[in-house]
Amino acid sequence: MNNAILKKYDVIGLMSGTSGDGLDIAHCSFFYDGGWSFRINFAETIAYLDEISELLEKAFHSSIDLESISKIYGNFIGEQVNSFRNKHNVDADFIASHGHTIFHSPNEGLTLQIGDGNVIAQVCKLPVVYDFRTQDVALGGQGAPLVPVGDKLLFGNYDYCINIGGFSNISFDECVHEKNTRLAFDICPVNIILNELSKILGKEYDKNGEIAKNNKVNIDMMEELNNIEYYKLSHPKSLGKEYVINYFNPIIAKYKNSASIEEIIATYTEHAATQIGRSIKHGNALLTGGGVFNKHLINRIEYYADGKCELIIPDEILINYKEALIFAFMGVLKMREETNIYSSVTGASKDHCGGRIAGKY
Repeated sequence: MNNAILKKYDVIGLMSGTSGDGLDIAHCSFFYDGGWSFRINFAETIAYLDEISELLEKAFHSSIDLESISKIYGNFIGEQVNSFRNKHNVDADFIASHGHTIFHSPNEGLTLQIGDGNVIAQVCKLPVVYDFRTQDVALGGQGAPLVPVGDKLLFGNYDYCINIGGFSNISFDECVHEKNTRLAFDICPVNIILNELSKILGKEYDKNGEIAKNNKVNIDMMEELNNIEYYKLSHPKSLGKEYVINYFNPIIAKYKNSASIEEIIATYTEHAATQIGRSIKHGNALLTGGGVFNKHLINRIEYYADGKCELIIPDEILINYKEALIFAFMGVLKMREETNIYSSVTGASKDHCGGRIAGKY
């Protein structure tokens, strides 16, 4: 491919987060003229029907049918992309799909995102870039976070980029050995825990953080959460659903005997705000992801940031679709055979160009 000639890319980016609420689809255009710029043309979230949610849950608990489940889910993705293309009357050079994470244990050399790229390519009749994490884990990296390449090249005017979704993660530049280096790590679980707690009360989530705002914080539980071993680790580091099950859930279960669910939601919200707020030191921070709509959480993050950092909340499109946008961008870099994963972020043995390509381009 002649990179000097092809300076515009139209890409459909796909993201399914750990909160498992739906598939994010974003039709994006990228422009290169010595530096990168972008435009999100159309974007929407396809809520998962019960059968798809059950399929993803089954995949997490069973290693037997993973290949067939990945194909079924890949077919679902392909059909949704085709509906999206027809609805908005758009096409693309290719698709870039994150897939849906079933397990992520990089210290054991394991990570799996389902949504077979070959099936998506077949259904959509477009090339598909997918499986972004496996190569990084094979190179000794965490396979996460992956969005920092987009943070650096598309949002480099912010001192920090923070996503607050199922998990929160942070990305920033720091001078390391007299070189400006991109660093990043997962901060803490957020909606993956808060949404499950809210469902016990018959709610999908804590809207605006009203439950947390109107209930007291359990100090003993806060202390236990803040002392979880993960927070003592230096980066690179990343979190997965397995870590939540093994380390966070037992603490929550312990306090269910002595505290109301409302009090636990208030306490966990305060815990997440503490960890996120203390991660930012100066300048400004771009906040995106579904957690940004939790007004109480954002207010508490601002409290723990203690005036050291201005929190920037963009328009709803960017809040909701920044990750889909960046996976589309990672697909562009893959097609250009350029670095899209930084070793300084993941701990891999070298910078590299992650992802696999299905179909012709």
